[in-house]
Amino acid sequence: MVEENKLTLDEAAEDRSTNINIGGREFKMILTTKATKEISKRYGGLENLGEKLMKSENFELAIDEVVWLITLLSNQSIKIHNLKNKEEKKELLTEEEVELLTTPFDLANYKNAIMNSMIVGTKRDIKSEESKNEVVE
Repeated sequence: MVEENKLTLDEAAEDRSTNINIGGREFKMILTTKATKEISKRYGGLENLGEKLMKSENFELAIDEVVWLITLLSNQSIKIHNLKNKEEKKELLTEEEVELLTTPFDLANYKNAIMNSMIVGTKRDIKSEESKNEVVE
């Protein structure tokens, strides 16, 4: 039985997600292709994201960016769930919920979770196979 506040994802999505807790609910932040497109629209690409987060001069704008990213990445797991479970749809997380259910201290910790979800979302698993061609001397 799946708990109401937990989402089940396929193994591939599990391997590329980062767990966070907001207001007692567990969310899986996932960097999907859709999220990557949204981030690229907002920042001009993933490579500009870290610089934008670390160098925000205005504290309010920095908070807005972190809240937007948390909401975007957390909603990816909900959207995946809703796509695969059309009869058991879950509500998307809103930026207002993130703002009301977190503290500035939480957001500092979530920055690490955001960066981790980016890393695991863009990692490549390269597996090499043993060569079937034997060298004959």
